[in-house]
Amino acid sequence: MTDFAWGARPVSGVIRTAAEDFRVVEDLGYEPSGEGEHLWLWIEKRGANTVDVARDLARLAGVHPRAVGFAGLKDRNAVTRQPFSIHLPGREDPDWTQWTHESFVVLSATRHARKIQRGKLTGNAFELVVRELIGDIDVLTHRLRTIAEHGVPNGFGEQRFGGNNIARARALFSGELRRAPSKAKRGFYLSAARSLIFNQVLAERIAMGNWNRLIDGDIAMLDGTRSVFVADAADPDQQSRCDRLDLHPTGPLAGLGDSLVDSVAAAIEQAVFDRNQDLVDGLKKFQLKAERRALRMRVADLQWSIEDGQILRLSFKLQRGCFATSVLRELIEYTDVSRKSSA
Repeated sequence: MTDFAWGARPVSGVIRTAAEDFRVVEDLGYEPSGEGEHLWLWIEKRGANTVDVARDLARLAGVHPRAVGFAGLKDRNAVTRQPFSIHLPGREDPDWTQWTHESFVVLSATRHARKIQRGKLTGNAFELVVRELIGDIDVLTHRLRTIAEHGVPNGFGEQRFGGNNIARARALFSGELRRAPSKAKRGFYLSAARSLIFNQVLAERIAMGNWNRLIDGDIAMLDGTRSVFVADAADPDQQSRCDRLDLHPTGPLAGLGDSLVDSVAAAIEQAVFDRNQDLVDGLKKFQLKAERRALRMRVADLQWSIEDGQILRLSFKLQRGCFATSVLRELIEYTDVSRKSSA
């Protein structure tokens, strides 16, 4: 994505100077019952990704990695809190208070009847710090108010693409990979391909100025759900609900399935599909089903403070599947120190 919904960024700054500058707390939308075969652990981690933590928990508990459940994949370069579950049928709780690990700590533990499922979460709460601000602070403050009221484009963040995930997806689709990737890696490649296509459609809608309103042929999604319906752009009530962020226009997650009927929205999407025909065909080859994703996301409970005109502190909540970096990209021309140090 190269275009910005609310105009040029008014300031530049630096993020992730330390892991503590990027804090994330996952919300599953429910609490454990206190009873059941699954030990539910509340974990704080830093310097490790979620899959690594799950693997190490399996080792400490003496179970197969498949017995460990988690909902969301969290960034390595952050301080994050999220629950993990360990299936321990007929077993007492291990003495987790004695577990020591350089990358995570167990904050609490209880029992629950079911394994935590991948992707089954309500959302995440973020606390971010941006340092070394340079630019127009008054315009930044106005931009923050705009985003709090009107949201931001729901693009996939750069972490979705890794270093070479698109190139590897193309190699996978063409049969050029020398070795078949693991199921997990294949999933990353497929997700990257879908994300690239979606981001290009979103960029077209941003450039046209209609990323946040209904146009002819749009499929709309109800806010906070995955429920979709064919919208009527000529209906003033639906446009009003769109203005209030009750519903959002959507873009494609490419795969097998019916395309949009002939319309303005369909023409935009088809043009992007045509430019990425190898990716579209590859996604269909691997039997991914076409889905929809909202083009816009609500930034809930957005609060901020600015210290000495140089440090911005942000807190907000996003629904599942939304990226905090997509909020930042509308505010700040930022440099991610963690990515520079790991390059």
